[in-house]
Amino acid sequence: MGKTALIALGGNLPWGGQPPLQTIIAALQAVSQAFGGPSKSSRLYRTPAFPAGSGPDYINAATLVTLRHIDRAEEILVKLHEIESRFGRERLTRWGMRSLDLDLLAVDDLVHPDLVTWQHWHDLSPADQTRETPQGLILPHPRLQDRAFVLVPLADVAPDWRHPVLGLTIRQMRDALPVSLLQEVVALDSAGLT
Repeated sequence: MGKTALIALGGNLPWGGQPPLQTIIAALQAVSQAFGGPSKSSRLYRTPAFPAGSGPDYINAATLVTLRHIDRAEEILVKLHEIESRFGRERLTRWGMRSLDLDLLAVDDLVHPDLVTWQHWHDLSPADQTRETPQGLILPHPRLQDRAFVLVPLADVAPDWRHPVLGLTIRQMRDALPVSLLQEVVALDSAGLT
């Protein structure tokens, strides 16, 4: 079995005449096909826009993919950006509304590019997070442990994955969040209704 990657999906704008729910379903298939290995996908969830009040609710999901022919994390990111483009993603505003957002959250236990860089981005104040953008890929995603809309879907596919720096599993990070944040992440039934 090859390396595995954890990927978060989200969107809150229609694309191609389809609502965000349909975009996320199609994007899960596109991600699975792009990496050529087995994948496991979460349920779909409705979550408030982040930051609060910044747009319509999001549809979120997560997937665990096995990487058959990719060795470098940057190659994964390039493929994810290609998929985003196919679904109309435009990078206009940090944390802005979008048709599709694919976030590479982790690749096995890789800390990339190094622990010092990861720690810097992890320790940024909330105010600095809105102003600063890393110049390159940071893994694991430095905000992973803070976001219910990421951890709840991830717990469907990789509850026992352990953060290589924090030492906590997805389940432990999810369960450490305030209940009020967890309650905002609402699972959708097969028809897309709560």
